[in-house]
Amino acid sequence: MPSQVRSGSDQGGESCNYFDSRTTTSGPTPDEALKSPFQESDVVDNVSEVEEPPEPPEPPYHVLTRRQKWFVIVIIGSAGLFSGLSSNIYFPSLEAISQDLHVSLEMVSLTITSYLIIQGISPLFWGSISDALGRRPIYMASFAVYIIANIGLSFSPNFAVLMVFRGLQAAGSASTVSIGNGVIQDISPPSERGEFIAFYQAIRNFSIAVGPVLGGLLANFLGFRSIFVFLLILSSIVTTVIVVFLPETMRSIAGNGSLRLGGVYKPLIRYLTKEADGTEDPEGPFTRNEVTLATFVEPLRLLVQRDILVNLMFGGVVYTVWSMVTSSTTGLFKKHFHLSELQIGLAFLPNGFGTIVGSAIAGKLMTRDYLEIEETYKSAHNLAETEKLTAKNMPVDFPIERARLRRLPWIILIFVVSTGGYGVCLNFPSVTSLTGWIAVPLALQFLIAATSNAVFALNQTLVTDLCPGKGASATAINNLVRCGLGAIGVAFIESFIASTGPAVTFLALALITVAVGPLAVVHWYWGQEWRAQRVQRRDDGDDGKTTA
Repeated sequence: MPSQVRSGSDQGGESCNYFDSRTTTSGPTPDEALKSPFQESDVVDNVSEVEEPPEPPEPPYHVLTRRQKWFVIVIIGSAGLFSGLSSNIYFPSLEAISQDLHVSLEMVSLTITSYLIIQGISPLFWGSISDALGRRPIYMASFAVYIIANIGLSFSPNFAVLMVFRGLQAAGSASTVSIGNGVIQDISPPSERGEFIAFYQAIRNFSIAVGPVLGGLLANFLGFRSIFVFLLILSSIVTTVIVVFLPETMRSIAGNGSLRLGGVYKPLIRYLTKEADGTEDPEGPFTRNEVTLATFVEPLRLLVQRDILVNLMFGGVVYTVWSMVTSSTTGLFKKHFHLSELQIGLAFLPNGFGTIVGSAIAGKLMTRDYLEIEETYKSAHNLAETEKLTAKNMPVDFPIERARLRRLPWIILIFVVSTGGYGVCLNFPSVTSLTGWIAVPLALQFLIAATSNAVFALNQTLVTDLCPGKGASATAINNLVRCGLGAIGVAFIESFIASTGPAVTFLALALITVAVGPLAVVHWYWGQEWRAQRVQRRDDGDDGKTTA
């Protein structure tokens, strides 16, 4: 007897499990497939009046309901908090660390540069393994590293220990971003992906808003080591949630979520409730993909693809400028406005809220733009309105590049003007000494953060679209480019400001952004052609190791 499809909303009082996804042998009708995941759905059993049974509908991209997908996004977003939180919670305590460990402020600033470098490199390791072995085991392994690092930092007696465990902390936390983007690609088709990635980035960026405030409070009242105790407790809670609730989503392992899994791939809640994980048995015994040197080299191959490279470089420059604005805030605001550590922490709030607002707006715009272009494409090619375009069946002539980049010009215009104006408004002591003038650079920081993070959302979503099946690796290589360029910028920003002043420094950064603008123009006009050529090479067997 066929079992009934159960969505996240039709379980009633029987179960509160978020991942009860039982499929059917008969499947939903096309009309039912269009219903909201929050509506009741009935299985039609009587088809005797139909002379010929209709063709079975395509299986869903993923069996999770929309509500269940959002639950997964919240979990991986909470995990992704630690990459930004570990970095930004640290900024207000730099001077306290300098005094406590008896080293110069310049030496302490080196921990920021080293953190960015390791943050850029480590996802190549973790992300590549997660694309081979699955998401759950790598989440647990990376958080184990992160927890160990925070234990060491909580007792750091000298600068050397701080430097070593700070690097280990970066290695454990940075990978959560790339793995999370891999999860989003696993569970969502392109039509949903923009909204999910933007929300995922927004929930992670929440740490940028609250991190400096928390760091200032903890450093002021409990000492800088209390920051790492706080991170230790918080990361332990999130790790527990991952172990208990997060399902394995890697499509080569779990398919569309309908395969029964065991061992580390099965959430602990399934063992406790003794519920089956999925409805279908894998074909044949499960074997893990072999991890070799090629596993770690594979993401680097993406850099030889022209469309991917120009996208990464443009996003990397914008990230570098934003990082230089953020990392120089402590020194500039302490000099011009004479703020305490706690007040400096509060001064980071506009920057943090800007990251959230920018990501959220970008997500809404990307979803709207994609649906509009998808509708136009279907109409021009006489495709059924109900047909869904996924990464698996997306035609090479579908303009995914323009669906993601069409809002970029006005976003970059605001970013460039705000960056140049930010430096000018901090350049003249006679102006910065005016009562209330601090509101001007703070407002500009909000605009810089909002527009830069809107660019990041567009940039990351497009990179993910261009690398189907390699979500974690694509994010890892994106992270490598961003953090590599960002580390260089952060290492020299203080010297630039000291030698030329904030006006010249940030005007120059604004002009650099304008100078790399043609990269986005090139991608707009030739990206689709390059993507089609890559797919053709793959189909011909000449580019078998390169993601299409």
